[in-house]
Amino acid sequence: MRLLLAITAISLHLIPHPARIENLACPHLSIVPRTVAADFDAAARAEIDERWRALRIGSLETVPPDSAAIRVERDASLAPQAYRLTVEQGRVSIASSDAAGAFYGAMTLAQLPVRAGAGWTMPCVRIEDRPALRWRILSDDVSRGPLPTMQYFEERIRTIAAFKMNGYSPYMEHVFVSPTDPLPAPLDGITPAQLHALALYAARFHVALIPEQQSFAHMHETLRIERYAGAAELPHGYLLSPNVPLSMEYLARIIGQELAAVGRPPFFHIGSDETATLGLGRTAAYVAQRGRSQAYADHVVAMNRLIAPSGARLMLWDDGIEADPGIMQLIPKTAVVVNWHYGDEPTFEPYIRTIARGGFEQMVAPGASNWNELYPNFETALGNERLFINEGKTAHVLGLFQTVWHDDGETLYEATWVPVIYAAAAAWESGDVDPGRFTADFPSAFFGVDDSDYGFALGVGTLANRLEPQGYAYGQTDALFWADPFDSSAASQAATGDLRLVRLNSEKFEEVLYFKQRPPLHANAAFVMFLAARRYDALARKFQIAAEVRAMYADAVAHAASDRDRTERDLLWCKYWMWELRDAYEELAPLYERAWRYESRDGHLASNLERYHLGAQKAIERADAFYRVTQAYLRTNTLPPFDEVVTP
Repeated sequence: MRLLLAITAISLHLIPHPARIENLACPHLSIVPRTVAADFDAAARAEIDERWRALRIGSLETVPPDSAAIRVERDASLAPQAYRLTVEQGRVSIASSDAAGAFYGAMTLAQLPVRAGAGWTMPCVRIEDRPALRWRILSDDVSRGPLPTMQYFEERIRTIAAFKMNGYSPYMEHVFVSPTDPLPAPLDGITPAQLHALALYAARFHVALIPEQQSFAHMHETLRIERYAGAAELPHGYLLSPNVPLSMEYLARIIGQELAAVGRPPFFHIGSDETATLGLGRTAAYVAQRGRSQAYADHVVAMNRLIAPSGARLMLWDDGIEADPGIMQLIPKTAVVVNWHYGDEPTFEPYIRTIARGGFEQMVAPGASNWNELYPNFETALGNERLFINEGKTAHVLGLFQTVWHDDGETLYEATWVPVIYAAAAAWESGDVDPGRFTADFPSAFFGVDDSDYGFALGVGTLANRLEPQGYAYGQTDALFWADPFDSSAASQAATGDLRLVRLNSEKFEEVLYFKQRPPLHANAAFVMFLAARRYDALARKFQIAAEVRAMYADAVAHAASDRDRTERDLLWCKYWMWELRDAYEELAPLYERAWRYESRDGHLASNLERYHLGAQKAIERADAFYRVTQAYLRTNTLPPFDEVVTP
């Protein structure tokens, strides 16, 4: 008996980790109960079926209520979203005061089965649990590159719901296809019917769809259209002039259409961050008269007039308020301030206190640190999330607004699951979520594997730090990946890292993530991790190639007059190394295309793939240049300077 209880305690890899787990005595190994009544939450059933089928446990079966092994009961004493889950004698009881709590109890049940030899057993436990933060929202950038297909939108929503998030907020600049103003949107943008369908789908999984429509800055894709250029602060710029009738008329139409499509969301986010150019152009006189802070507040008030009749609470980013807290005296107290800070800071309390002193409810918004990276920087992301969310919980903020951004237009949603789910766990659990414990639980909870190699492979998210010293021109790894390896600044930055170690680690990750058996759950996320490892491997190898080619050419020059065979060999190897680089780019292109097409509409795919082809073409041109130099050398016994051969 003691052995069974010990195994049970050790084997539970639950995310989020419940507040209280009590091991109950089991007279024998418990089977996994799989029968429910017909009125069992359909979304909870879909989540459990999806997971248990993949793990070969089996699907839930419908039976008469009296004979159902999994039962749901109402307990009005439990807090909203809380649940009590009891597994004993082959039966399951989920108690809650509301439908959301029952759903979350079912999501914990979904993760409970433990492997027992070739089969599965269910631990006998009593779990009591409730969220630390009322709102746990994921904000996805769908405007600056990848734009999810409807199928992937649904997968994204199901997955965050399974890990107990209850809000999904697509960040929109121009991607909504307005029936009255369609020109700014991409041809494969989000239609009103699609937005409506997403809201209904999310609601099934106890997730609120919360539109975020930029309404101030970040509006270039609209303002580039000549019909709307008259509303731009600067010519075809990126800030919408708040005092121009054209601006308000346009915003009234698209916000009204989005609200109609979603249907009474709890919040509507108006963006309104990074308004640095306000007052520098068309609004100069207006801002001079009203004052910059009042002009900013005027816009917020105008947006609230559009949104308030729907019952939604206006949300806005905090940076304008942090710059001038006096703005809080000028805007509606019903607004929710979304407090976004992404750095590795010693504390975020000053930002939280600023908003609290103004009397506003707020949400903390850490970041996934995925933007401009080949793969999210886990050390930065989890450090930022851990401290910011913990300080938010201490301050009793309204919720979490976890952000994912695609600034470079080519990052992938599937790459962000570790920081997204860590944030979900940190917002749900009342205490600190240790990243070590989380990464130990992640392979089982997310991939459905009890394989330490998958936990090891999460090290893909640490490779960025080995290639990003401060003060270098190329900064984050995506820019370094596309940099010319013969560029002195890029080469200097790469030289600060241990390229060999990056490659050795990448190759170990590749072996685990591609050449071992596919995980039963979220196999595509594992493939994207493999793709990231292979891209890091290629990045490091690219700079090794550049250094080796320089050395080989220098050797050729040193022996040009004395050893023709050695010189010719060096020159031929320079060409072959360029062919290796060509092949690396062309091998990665279809892998990237596969990852993109799994989740996103075509949109930016062609332009992103073109970068691989251009990289390969540059390598081909340099290989040809080394061939020409070799032929000229065999005729003349002379060699030009290296930089003349590789000059772009």
